[in-house]
Amino acid sequence: MSLAIVWFRQDLRLHDNPALCAAMESGMKVLPIYILDDGNAGAWKMGGASRVWLHHSLHALNESLEGALAIFTGDAETILLKLVQDTGASVIFWNRCYEPWRIARDKKIKSSIGLHVATFQASLLWEPWKILKADQTPYKVFTPFYRKGCLLRDEPRAPLDRPKKINLTRITSQSINDLDLLPNIRWDKNMVAHWQIGEQGARQRLGDFLEDGFAGYKEGRNYPQRNNVSRLSPHLHFGEISPHEAWHTAKRYALAHRKEQDLDNFHSELAWREFSHHLLYHFPHLPEKPFQEKFADFPWREYDGESLNRWRKGLTGFPIVDAGMRELWATGYMHNRVRMIAASFLVKDLLLPWQYGEEWFWDCLFDADLANNAAGWQWVAGCGADAAPYFRIFNPVTQGEKFDPTGAYIRRWVPELAHLDNADVHAPWNAVTPPAHYPHRMVDHAAARQAALEALKKIKNSA
Repeated sequence: MSLAIVWFRQDLRLHDNPALCAAMESGMKVLPIYILDDGNAGAWKMGGASRVWLHHSLHALNESLEGALAIFTGDAETILLKLVQDTGASVIFWNRCYEPWRIARDKKIKSSIGLHVATFQASLLWEPWKILKADQTPYKVFTPFYRKGCLLRDEPRAPLDRPKKINLTRITSQSINDLDLLPNIRWDKNMVAHWQIGEQGARQRLGDFLEDGFAGYKEGRNYPQRNNVSRLSPHLHFGEISPHEAWHTAKRYALAHRKEQDLDNFHSELAWREFSHHLLYHFPHLPEKPFQEKFADFPWREYDGESLNRWRKGLTGFPIVDAGMRELWATGYMHNRVRMIAASFLVKDLLLPWQYGEEWFWDCLFDADLANNAAGWQWVAGCGADAAPYFRIFNPVTQGEKFDPTGAYIRRWVPELAHLDNADVHAPWNAVTPPAHYPHRMVDHAAARQAALEALKKIKNSA
């Protein structure tokens, strides 16, 4: 019987896995493999938190595959060429990835492998090269991208069923533990405790969100202490659940419970993820360079390690910022509203380049996704496509008062402020007795805001 290789990448699941389904339907024996290819990833190889998640996700996938997942590390082209030679495989199946380095590598493999390669759409609802304006150029603004480019096309396909039986074959390979994905000092154990990693956990998370957090999603997702967020982002990034399953499962639930408005907003958030990948595909410099070229001359402050480290550790003296940075450190995740506040503080209150924040999030986030991370930071910095204008500068005090009115989120992550009342918890320097063990605020926000606006004038005047 012929042998098919199924190369798992960012699709660590059995449900709605087109490459796996196609391999099974071919009637061939299936060799499932995973390759950790840090060399080709270069500067964008996975950060520390992502590697921890991958370790556990691979174990979950291997269990679903009855222990048959073959593990390799190194250059994917070299490994696949040898694997084909050793096993006599006649076809390779994989689901497409969209980061620039993966696209370049995959094209090279397809041209050199010497046998049929079948690739499929699995991690995005719409292929980036298919969503174009009438003049065949890429969209740069989200709303027309989504409303005209995406929604006027056919609805995303329905998810595929999990294969009932896979004719698996096994070979000798490295083990998951050989990938050395876990840190030597086990800072990860408490982080992992906040999650159920793997395909089963992803599907459970979606179900729990629909039952407990979907109603009121439109407004509630802005409040970090509420349950109105899906927390699906790391599961989607690693492909433990597909966006197609999230799209259609939410739709069925919303129609059954008359939650169409919340559905529209949830679908829109899935489309933001698509838009980020659309931008990265068409503008591959997105993770390194400002999308708007004028920002290449923005007068950022010179590297300031002390200020950067205070921001990283959640010691800025601004409670909502510090709560978010500590949530990130403790859980590998940060609520999206708080991400915007914390990011704005770095690039506008501290005038430090957005790339510093992008790098920190890349290393600390479980959902560190090249497209979403780059697009998100450029949006906050005001230099991206469809970005918030640079002069939109979040006030960390008023943002905290608006979106964490009782201070519950702050008290959870900044316990040294727990004794303050609801007014002072957002601006502890105004308390009659400021807390002794909480740092003084790094900057005066009003003065920092003015400095940021003056910096903006410099690139406007030079344009």
